[in-house]
Amino acid sequence: MSCLGELRALNTARRDMKKLKTRDRILQTSLALFNSVGEPNVTTLLISDELDISPGNLYYHFKSKGDIVEELFDEYEREMMDLLGVPEDADVTLDQQGFFLHLLFETVARYRFLYQDLVNVLARYDQLRVRFKRIQKKKALAFRIICDSFRRQGMMSIEPEELDSLCEQLTLTACYWSAFDTLSHLDDRESVNPGRGVYQMMHLVLPYLAPEQREEARMMSRDYL
Repeated sequence: MSCLGELRALNTARRDMKKLKTRDRILQTSLALFNSVGEPNVTTLLISDELDISPGNLYYHFKSKGDIVEELFDEYEREMMDLLGVPEDADVTLDQQGFFLHLLFETVARYRFLYQDLVNVLARYDQLRVRFKRIQKKKALAFRIICDSFRRQGMMSIEPEELDSLCEQLTLTACYWSAFDTLSHLDDRESVNPGRGVYQMMHLVLPYLAPEQREEARMMSRDYL
């Protein structure tokens, strides 16, 4: 390649890096604003002001706030689907369950704007509804796989009908805990502690565990507070 060609390639690479950097900054700033003041209260003008860029610069990367929301949802969906891929034949330990729940609530906390106004967000961005429902089904399946593993190892005793109810309750808590937790800290929406959610989830499972595992789970759950 000639020197002129190399220079052009270098300039193109620099422009691409700058473009990527600005795009990432827009996403990160939007996510922070959505989480702190609520997605309905954030406009593209507020985002551009926060970034100290022109509205036109933001528009170059994202044509609307909806495009930003959808790309953030793409990131959330990738993280969540990776996490929820629990192998069906795995022998899950209580430690692994606790770690799984911690990662789950960390992900929910990172994208909590989705959960804090879930019904309205999905109503405004109806293209996300089917995808969110698919994630919910994947969560319920992951909880069932974990409980089935506990039963198979003799760590849990639960009737099939109770198991259905427990998995539904676990899914519901994972979905709405963030909104409930926010209601407890409306004066400080940045006060997020995934451990509180883990504690509640572990105590939903605790009554069905064998005595030895029940005491172990009780002690573990306290560490998350």
